[in-house]
Amino acid sequence: MPSSPIDQQKLDKLAEVAIRVGLGLKPGQDLYMTAPTSALPLARRITAEAYKAGAGLVTTIFSDEEMTLARYRHSADEGFDRAADWLYEGVAKAFGQNTARLAIAGDNPMLLAAEDPEKVGRANRAMSRANKPAMEKITNFDTNWTIVPYPGASWAKQVFPDDAEDVAVGKLAEAIFAATRISTPDPVAAWAAHNARLLERQTWLTGRNFHALKYSGPGTDLTIGLAEGHAWKGGAGRSRNGIVCNPNIPTEEVFTTPHRLRVDGTVRSTKPLSHNGTLIDNIEVRFEAGRIVEAKASRGLDVLVKAMDTDEGGRRIGEVALVPHSSPISASGILFFNTLFDENAASHIALGQCYSKCFVDGDTITPDQVAERGGNKSFIHIDWMIGSAQIDVDGIGQDGSVTPVMRQGEWA
Repeated sequence: MPSSPIDQQKLDKLAEVAIRVGLGLKPGQDLYMTAPTSALPLARRITAEAYKAGAGLVTTIFSDEEMTLARYRHSADEGFDRAADWLYEGVAKAFGQNTARLAIAGDNPMLLAAEDPEKVGRANRAMSRANKPAMEKITNFDTNWTIVPYPGASWAKQVFPDDAEDVAVGKLAEAIFAATRISTPDPVAAWAAHNARLLERQTWLTGRNFHALKYSGPGTDLTIGLAEGHAWKGGAGRSRNGIVCNPNIPTEEVFTTPHRLRVDGTVRSTKPLSHNGTLIDNIEVRFEAGRIVEAKASRGLDVLVKAMDTDEGGRRIGEVALVPHSSPISASGILFFNTLFDENAASHIALGQCYSKCFVDGDTITPDQVAERGGNKSFIHIDWMIGSAQIDVDGIGQDGSVTPVMRQGEWA
């Protein structure tokens, strides 16, 4: 076999972290995994680790870049308004039966950049609608789930375009291993320490019970009201099935649920957003009473608007997250063109669906109660970055008092 630019021992460790830290997989529990074909080496290792941990049945569905492009180049036009409802219904049923969820991220983030944005938008809306039953079980944290990365060649060439493919893959692999703490002597212990630090942040923020957050900086003058009875989360968390997992590997954020009707002002993105194969850059939006009423972007605006218009909740936000500018991913200086990484380089917001777990009674709260307290509902959930070394964040107390939360992108 030809030598690989990816350190195989570190890849083994990443698979172990995915199962032990990311999922916390329990004996007898089934696992549903999705992955690009380029990530087959990691998918195989994760499958082995899952069975070593006592998994009942591991079921994997692969995607392929060439097959995805074939749809856009050869499918009949009406095909872009359809999705595999039967598949997503089955996945939702599996989650309801305590199946764990793992996704491997590693596709070319710009795969669909040259395709018809109208078709991309229609396909995404159809998929979002079909995926709603399964997605709701993820956003409600009904089961343990996680996302982990793999350095696919096409992704690596996007990140390091001036390097030969094997060099680019090697560089991306090492960046991934550093960000996921795989490069440390004991990655599992390193994750335990990191989760403890994140717990300190979220405990302080939940205890303050701010009425709103105020963001100030270049192009940004934004007030985000927070949902009633909100709680901050981050790092490891306990899903409703009782299993502690880390939904994102890597992660540097603490996050909560904003009030869908109490967001006002303007905000400018600080990093490009790669959304379903399209790069959306220099986003500027204006909120009134929680809703985006004006949107601009230097690139990809049509795709952004189509996503926002998926449903009524698409122009409102369902998540607000705080990330220090000095996070390891930000400090790397690498733009990954992948939300899993780039959202952990900067504070961000997410258009669309909220997380019901981000309430003090998140284990028992009902969908109606989430809505009553201000949580947003939507088919979409799209994170984009608004933090930088020039952004200040203040917490506005229930009594109107002001508490510095971040100064120049760092914890105050």
